[in-house]
Amino acid sequence: MTRIVPDDDAGRALAIDVLRAGGVVAIPTDTVYGLAAAMDAPGGIERLFTAKERPSERAIAVLLADLDQVAAIGLLSPSGRALGAALWPGGLTLIVEQHRERPLPISLTGGRDTIGVRVPDHPSPRAIAAILGPLPTTSANVSGEPELATADAIAERLGGRIDLILDGGPARGGRPSTVVDVSVDPPRILREGAIPAADVESHLRDMGR
Repeated sequence: MTRIVPDDDAGRALAIDVLRAGGVVAIPTDTVYGLAAAMDAPGGIERLFTAKERPSERAIAVLLADLDQVAAIGLLSPSGRALGAALWPGGLTLIVEQHRERPLPISLTGGRDTIGVRVPDHPSPRAIAAILGPLPTTSANVSGEPELATADAIAERLGGRIDLILDGGPARGGRPSTVVDVSVDPPRILREGAIPAADVESHLRDMGR
């Protein structure tokens, strides 16, 4: 049976131990609950995809503790740094080019040379990422099914597939993140979401982009 613990310091410490051991943990974020795995734990990312029944070719994003952590996995252009500085933490996912000399696991990227990164406006994933590093995370549901908004709903649907749930109360919900590809010049808005495209474009214009 999947254990549910409060999203507090003790719960996050337990989650870090579970993730380091290759487990999958449901965590609250600023929108929906996410399923997280540790980047370097053997089999962790594969377990995450299995729990979610997500096709292996569909890459997932990585949650970060702060803007500086992008450098651990990718190359951040001046435009990307400006957008991150202005709009993180928050509902902005940046598509960045990963380091060629330190490629990320194919199981995470689906074989692409880019990766989506985001600093969420929620202390739980940021605190975990600050300890473990960039945190592969996808929404807490089975692929193609509605997102699950409470710890109990996650336990009912995904219990036995995941190892731990951090209960931070009902998910806040809201629009998904706005996605901007900053691996190209000029940057491209791929999806408008929580942050209006006009706000992104305004910051880019300020840079002369």
